[in-house]
Amino acid sequence: MSVVKRKKIFDNHSHIGPVPGFAYYGLPQAVKPTTDYDKTDDYIKGMDKHGVDRALVMSNYGYPDSAQPFTLNPLVADSVQKTDRLMGAIWVSALPKDKERTTEALKLIGEKGLVALKTTCLLGGTFNPEQWDKDSTELWEMILGAAAANDMPFHIHTSPGGGSDIDGALALIRKFGKKTKIHVVHMGGGVSGHIKFVPRFFELVEEGYQVYTDSSWAVGFGSTWLLEEIERRGVGGDRFLFGSDIPWSDFASEYWKIEGADVSEKLKEDIFWNNAEKLYGKFW
Repeated sequence: MSVVKRKKIFDNHSHIGPVPGFAYYGLPQAVKPTTDYDKTDDYIKGMDKHGVDRALVMSNYGYPDSAQPFTLNPLVADSVQKTDRLMGAIWVSALPKDKERTTEALKLIGEKGLVALKTTCLLGGTFNPEQWDKDSTELWEMILGAAAANDMPFHIHTSPGGGSDIDGALALIRKFGKKTKIHVVHMGGGVSGHIKFVPRFFELVEEGYQVYTDSSWAVGFGSTWLLEEIERRGVGGDRFLFGSDIPWSDFASEYWKIEGADVSEKLKEDIFWNNAEKLYGKFW
């Protein structure tokens, strides 16, 4: 039974494939999401349950090994071949030790249904160009150049600290965001990340940077603040897309951040469907 009533929903950020559990924070036992979508059919059943029409899927990750997400690129590529309800993001890494893996992954560009790139710095490295060494710079420029040349949004995980810190992500956008579409996953991550990101989001949009975001894992007043500011300013409504971050988040809570917000029906329709149709429609 679907938990939503909307006519059309595009989930712009979700994960597919098995991931091993890990004993985070020194726990005595491994932890992993309560529901994994290990196969394409499992994921489609999840879409039907939640009333999702189309989705952008990417490698499930969370195990502290930067090689692990690359092993799921074939599943992503195969899944988008099986059904036009799915589109895929190719996993890449700017860590020098992953250069060969990333070079091979970028060869997937051009395959049917693969429309974006995805990376994180949780597993090492930084988004901040000022902190890159020569080898890292070469890899980042290769990845960002490929995204720009193929008009593929580049999804980057953000958080309030560590290598994926929002300050580094903002520096990345300032340097590359006029040529490359950069999607800031989690809108900065955490309350401090939201506070840093939301005002900068509007500055970047108004200055011509191709910045996008979603409210997955957003906490406190962050998502409501961004939504209300979009309506008040009349700017940025075409840069916010719905993302569930399934299986690392809870679909219903992510959905109601948008559906339950005191904003216009037009903005909700744009977030749930229209913005994705504009961004990815040429690939449909």
